[in-house]
Amino acid sequence: MKTECIADYVKLKGKIYPCTVSLAMDLIGGKWKAVILYHLKDTEKRYNELRKEMPHITEMTLSLQLKQLEKDGLVSRKVYGEKPPIKVVYGLTDFGKTFIPILETITVWGNQIVSEKGEFVTNEQ
Repeated sequence: MKTECIADYVKLKGKIYPCTVSLAMDLIGGKWKAVILYHLKDTEKRYNELRKEMPHITEMTLSLQLKQLEKDGLVSRKVYGEKPPIKVVYGLTDFGKTFIPILETITVWGNQIVSEKGEFVTNEQ
């Protein structure tokens, strides 16, 4: 029997899921979570660095997604300094780093889809 099928449901931090795939997608699903994790996979970054790398995400969405990723234990938020201007840096936790191989596989798959069925487009200014 497959591991994900040994129970009627799974539970994490008091929340019940029908299966392990549902649990995983709750942690990393949606339009922006995996993209944020991708941009943090190699190094810690400040909020504004993330905004520059993801110009299509709104400030509110980035802020909310970072808070959710932090709450779920995938991203850490480190605050340096006590009075303004303080420095806040986001990075992957050890748990978040376990997602890197999946991110790399998703990236390869996405590149393959674009190469076969789409095109890479640059905005020339």
